[in-house]
Amino acid sequence: MRLKIEHVTTFTYDQPISEAYTEMCLRPQDGVGQHCLSFTLNTEPHDERLNYTDRFGNDVSHFDVIQPHDKLMVAAKSEVLTPDFFYQQILELSPLDEYDYLMGTNYAPLSADIIGFAEAQAVKDDPKNTAYALMRHIYATLQYEKGITDVTTTAAEALVLQRGVCQDFSHLMLSSCRGLKIPARYVSGYLYNNGREAASHAWVDVHIPGEGWISLDPTHNCEQSAEYVRVAIGRDYADVPPTRGIFVGKAKETMDVKVSVRAV
Repeated sequence: MRLKIEHVTTFTYDQPISEAYTEMCLRPQDGVGQHCLSFTLNTEPHDERLNYTDRFGNDVSHFDVIQPHDKLMVAAKSEVLTPDFFYQQILELSPLDEYDYLMGTNYAPLSADIIGFAEAQAVKDDPKNTAYALMRHIYATLQYEKGITDVTTTAAEALVLQRGVCQDFSHLMLSSCRGLKIPARYVSGYLYNNGREAASHAWVDVHIPGEGWISLDPTHNCEQSAEYVRVAIGRDYADVPPTRGIFVGKAKETMDVKVSVRAV
């Protein structure tokens, strides 16, 4: 599928600030069947933009606005070709990847409650079917509801609330898989929904020993398909937020995000 994405982030300050340093992780990935045909990122006020590749292979743009301003707008535009499904054949993980994708994190802790939740779905000696069972169970357990959780909510908290958004579904999937010694990583990106309201999305890659990575979305109880655009991977949300940064000044900051995903 050929998709066009527009992602506009506007930072507004209630009084002028003197400087802002910002990082944006918005460029869709290239590889494993996905091709980023074009990507532009423009800022207002305009300043030089630089790039680096982080330790997970994600493309990160960064810039420093060093003039007083009370508003910063960042507009990212992409055009992407997506594959019908995702599969990455890596039979064995490196020791570092195995450590990263089996560890507990602040967002995806290996708590006793989560491990018990996961063990009830485990299929003996079958990590692949266990992963699918976990996806189905999380989809059935959590109710999708905006405004109940926020960007700081952990998997343990979402499990108690039994409600949340895609970030919460994904963190619970990460914790559940890792609690059963199945490596899993967080995926950030976009989901095409045929013209309906769009937003950033999150789902999970699971590593099956002797096979490779498969990509599962517990929010929608399905595998990654052509409607999904992959942007970044990491241990959890903290590794791949679409934006982060700091500013100099005493102002209160508000952020507005508008996302459009349409088929070409």
